[in-house]
Amino acid sequence: MASKRKIRIGFIGCGGIARGHYDRLSKMPEAKVVALNDTNPQSLARFIERCPSAAKLPVFSDYRQMLEQVPLDAVEIATPHTLHYEQAMACLERGLHVLLEKPMVCTVRHAKALIAAAKKQQKVLEISYQRHFGGFYRHVRAAIARGEIGKVHFITAQQSQEWLTNTRGSWRQQQCLSGGGQLNDSGSHLLDIVLWMTNLKPAEVFAFIDYCGTEVDILSALSVRFQGGALANFSVVGHAVGWWEDVSIWGDKGGFFIRNDGHLYLQQQGKTTDISDRTQGAGSADANFIDAILGRAEVAVPGVCGLRVIQLTEAAWESARTGQPAAVKR
Repeated sequence: MASKRKIRIGFIGCGGIARGHYDRLSKMPEAKVVALNDTNPQSLARFIERCPSAAKLPVFSDYRQMLEQVPLDAVEIATPHTLHYEQAMACLERGLHVLLEKPMVCTVRHAKALIAAAKKQQKVLEISYQRHFGGFYRHVRAAIARGEIGKVHFITAQQSQEWLTNTRGSWRQQQCLSGGGQLNDSGSHLLDIVLWMTNLKPAEVFAFIDYCGTEVDILSALSVRFQGGALANFSVVGHAVGWWEDVSIWGDKGGFFIRNDGHLYLQQQGKTTDISDRTQGAGSADANFIDAILGRAEVAVPGVCGLRVIQLTEAAWESARTGQPAAVKR
């Protein structure tokens, strides 16, 4: 991939989130979206209306036809969650690089299989967890790694939104397509970023889940014990009247507090300081995807990040089902 030709990208899934991916890729001279796939003609029409420069691209209702008929180097997949595994595996087996929207997949077995396929094919497999590029999260990860707050021993992380109301009637509340509710959807961002910032490995989880009369999890309360003894509480609230998110991380020498008001605080020696202006972001998953394909950067959100999220999520579902603590599979 050292030549100057553009990385040719096909889109599998052209729903709302795909438009942002297209906009970001369009600003990169090394990348070119060359084909679109979606099973819903209305989604394709809305995509082209929002992204008029895509109007002349070939469109396909079946992604397999796109793979057969269009020369590609890579794909970006933004489809219902239970379709991710089949689609990503088909692309990897054809020797294509893959960027997957979150969550990576809906089972631990599928996550491991995709990671193994990407390794075998020597292709980039990246998960579109955009928080890995946000300044607050990058700062906290680096600071924890260098021991700034000592050994992490407790975490609380809470996300609430109008998920139940806003996704009613959509595929996100159909278990066969979503694979799970808010915990596996937007809630996966919360699990991912905490695991990534702290580099802690969950050992066991006890969970209560309320489905609120739907097929999927809406309210999730997780208590987690990590290898090494650290503890955490995750609260994913899908039946709220607005967005709210907070993350607090305590170590034996201090703490970090990422607040819903858009500020990051550091607490040390009894003093709490707003350090929001000390942080710096670093691009996007799309930009990193292209850079990784070209050998200019490491993959910022590799498949193992998706694996860690589904390992914890799958254990939480099992705990809620049995009413007992569940070990997190490795």
